[in-house]
Order: sequence, then C-alpha cells, then structure tokens
Amino acid sequence: MGQELLADEAQGSGATETEAETEAETEAEVETEVEDITGTVDRLRAAFDAGRTRPTAWRRRQLRALHALLTEQAPVLAEALAADLGKSPVETHTSELGLVVNEIDHTLRHLERWLRPRRVAVPVPMLPARARTVREPLGVVLVISPWNYPVMLGLAPMVGALAAGNCVVLKPSELAPATSAALAGLLPRYLDQDAVAVVEGAAERTTRLLEQRFDHILYTGNGTVGRIVMTAAARHLTPVTLELGGKCPALVEPGTDLATAARRIAWGKFLNAGQSCTAPDYVLAIGGTAGPLADHIADAITSMYGADPARSPDYGRIVNERHFDRLTALLGDGRVVTGGTHDRASRYLAPTVLADVDPAAPVMDGEIFGPVLPVLSVPDLDSAIAFVNARAKPLAVYAFTPHRRTRRRLLAETSSGAVGFGLPNAHITLPGLPFGGVGESGIGSYHGRYSIEAFSHTKAVLDKPLLPDTVRAVYPPFTAAKERLIRRFM
Repeated sequence: MGQELLADEAQGSGATETEAETEAETEAEVETEVEDITGTVDRLRAAFDAGRTRPTAWRRRQLRALHALLTEQAPVLAEALAADLGKSPVETHTSELGLVVNEIDHTLRHLERWLRPRRVAVPVPMLPARARTVREPLGVVLVISPWNYPVMLGLAPMVGALAAGNCVVLKPSELAPATSAALAGLLPRYLDQDAVAVVEGAAERTTRLLEQRFDHILYTGNGTVGRIVMTAAARHLTPVTLELGGKCPALVEPGTDLATAARRIAWGKFLNAGQSCTAPDYVLAIGGTAGPLADHIADAITSMYGADPARSPDYGRIVNERHFDRLTALLGDGRVVTGGTHDRASRYLAPTVLADVDPAAPVMDGEIFGPVLPVLSVPDLDSAIAFVNARAKPLAVYAFTPHRRTRRRLLAETSSGAVGFGLPNAHITLPGLPFGGVGESGIGSYHGRYSIEAFSHTKAVLDKPLLPDTVRAVYPPFTAAKERLIRRFM
C-alpha cells in the first residue's frame, strides 16, 4: 500500500514509473536499515539485561581478547591504516595499536581495585550504620570514532566501556574505509558478538544509530557534529562524552633551548600529517624568538623527513581531497618559511611553517587539522595568555619555558583540557591521566580509571539496622529536648 501511494504521488507530480519505483526501493532500504540497527541494539540490550556483561571474569576475557586482536592482527590493521592515511608501521604502533595495548594492560592491572566498593564515613547522629558506593555498568554504549586515529580512538573508549561491564556499539568513520572494514571484520571474531557490534556506513547510518536509546554516547570529532550528537542524546536523556577539537597553542619563551623545542613541536605537529586533535595548532613565540624558532622548526622537519618529505616513508597523507583543498587554501595566509608544496593526486601536503601571520587570517580562525603551522610573535607572556584566553578553550596548552613562574601562571590563568610542559601530544599516551576537553574542546574525559567513571554509575548505598531505632530523635512531635538534640548534631 505504501509503495502504491508513493507511486501515485510521484506520477501525479510528473515523475516516471521508474523514478517512483526507485523512491519506493529507497524507502524500503531505509526501513530495513532502521530495523537492522534497532535489532542490533536490542540484541545487545538483551545480553546486558540478562547480566552477561556484569561478571568481572567476562570483562577480563573481553580485554584479553582485544589485546590478542591487536597483537595477532597488527599487520592487517597496519595495512588498513597505510591505505587510509599513509601511516608508517612505526607510527601505527606508537600512535595507534601500542596505545590501546597499554590501555588494556593498565586496566587489567587495576580493574579489581577500581571496581571495589568504597566505604564512606557515617556521621555520629546516623550511627549505627554503614555507607558505601558501588559501581554499576550503564548498559549499551555507543562509540562514534573519527578517521584520524581510527583504531586508537575507536578501541580505547571500548576498553573502558567493556571494563565497566557494558555492551558496546562501535561506529567507525567512513572516511577511513579500510580501517573501518578491518575492525568490522575482526572484532566479531575476537569479542562476544552478543555484547559488541560494529555498524559501518556514512552519516545516514550514524543518524539512524542516534535515533536509538543508548545509555552513554562517546563521540570524537568536531564541534558541529558534537552538537548534533548531544541534541540526539537529549531526546533520551542519554549522558555524553564529547571529545572535540581545539586550536592548541604552543608558547615559547626566551631562554628556552629553541632547537630542542623546535624538534618537539615539529614532531607533535606533523605526526599523522598534522591530523591530530592534540597537535600544536599554532605557536606563540614570545619576545624575539619567532624568527629563530621558525628556522629551527624548518631544520627539524628536514632532519625528520628529509629534503623531500614526499619521499619519506614516515610522513603521512591527507585523508581525502576535501580536506586537502581546505588546507591548501590556507597556504596564502602567511609567509611560507618551509614547505607549501603539495600534490592533490596523492593527497600530499608538505610540512609547512608560516610566518608573518595575521591573527585575523582564516588559518587562525578554526582548527587547522593538517600540516600547516603558523608562528606568531607576541611581545610578552601577558600578551600570550590574553591571546589564548580570547579564543575558545583548547584541548591542550603547550609551553616551552625555563621559568617556573610561567608554568604556574599558565596553570592558573588559562583553561584547557590538558597542559603539556616541554612536550606536546604525549599526555594522551599516559593511561593514568584523563583525556578530555573543556568548553568548546569537549565534555567529560576517559582513559584508565576515568573510563570506569565515565561508563559506570556510582551508586550510593546506606545500610542502617532497624534496631536500635536511633532515628526516633527526628520523628515528630518535636519537643524542646528533641530540638536541642537536632540543632546540636545536625
């Protein structure tokens, strides 16, 4: 009946019979897709409701199985990451697989302690009684991962969600299709298929997923989509963790070893061809450091990637033509100190340093998310702090300074998801530190025990025996003696 009505309406508007049939088929495909996604979520919810994921032994088995996947299938995942982003095997290990393995190892070592009930002191008027907090899993968690680190940013949240006793739906990015396909093929082979599912596809599939009721959603990506995710989650009052971007500044003060700072900035910026949310997005060179620092960064690029980075096996590629075009359009926003060469066919954009950049230029407007590094000169630390604070709160602030007072001021006078002194990016590699943003750069955090907190509910438990009934002191009627007692102890 629905197809017939659709055909009638289409023909009445001048559409051909073939066009009407196509529209009907599309509508049927959408209905099937919704049913498939709903069925997947329902299957996982049934497993959770049956208590399948609650035993600690089950959680440990899943984490060990994920560990085995990452070690046994490392060549498959490395090949996929090379196809999607041109990542070298070493970069794949250091920035993708190795980080998740470390996260698993850290979680397995500490899981029993993290899950242990925590006793809470009971005030004297409430005695005798016992109080504690216990952690309970939330249910079915949706992880929407990005394309720039498609293994690490898809599986690291899954480690925490499984460790907390949840079922997980992973939605990999369609912009990293080889890695998405690899994860979709491998995860069901290693993990409990009744508790873990992978849903591939483009934005339409994500939209269908967001129509479902989840118990937590973790999204990594940009703020525009983050708002869409949060709006969809609000319909079900679903809590969210949003890991968003941000223009991470790197401040460099006079007196710093500029050659070493330049090497570390270049490493942090041009890793993954600059496509890292925690990469230094721009440099604020304080005093007269801008010129020498830019030259040192150019030297560092040559020492890392050679005179022609296009020939380096260690330098990646831009994910697609759309982002390539966006990035090359920024090259005219300053004087090119080094780099600037590019090839659209291979999605190659050289590591590029820009000087003499206008703070109002487009390259300083949004997150660059690519291998273009503006170096701006500011007269003093006050100006640098004011520059950072005039913009949205970044995912991280990096500083290269020999002065403790500068470090104290940056911690006290700026707000960001993290602060790195002397080294960019590296805080994300420590499973003991939370990873997350603040304001425009994100909501919530995860990693290690912070993942358990993110994917669990901390339940308050009070246990007071019926006898002796010391609560009688607060029962009406309130005599003068009761009132004195209440005002003294409560």
